[in-house]
Amino acid sequence: DLIDRIADETRFKRNDVRLIVQTFLDDVIKELSEGNRLEFRNFGVFELNERAPRMAQNPKTLERVPVPARRTVKFKPGKIMKSAVDFPRDLTDMPVVETVTPSAPQVASV
Repeated sequence: DLIDRIADETRFKRNDVRLIVQTFLDDVIKELSEGNRLEFRNFGVFELNERAPRMAQNPKTLERVPVPARRTVKFKPGKIMKSAVDFPRDLTDMPVVETVTPSAPQVASV
């Protein structure tokens, strides 16, 4: 379990680690819902992707149905993540991930 592993490595209490991780994830969701792009250096970038409305086809009935516009989350992995996934290795020598949040919110239209 990720929480247990972080607690063991940092010697923080398990409940403290759980609170920190959950708060972090809640803040990521909040920032994305406000239209902000989140960049975690050496890890990757989360950003919103605006999908235009379109027409689709029901494969069973062949009926054309409208699909409304929507926002989706796009993740682009960073160089270190790509390298670690392509060539698994010991990650203990990897640099610490830094976070960067834009100074002004970039709210996406709905």
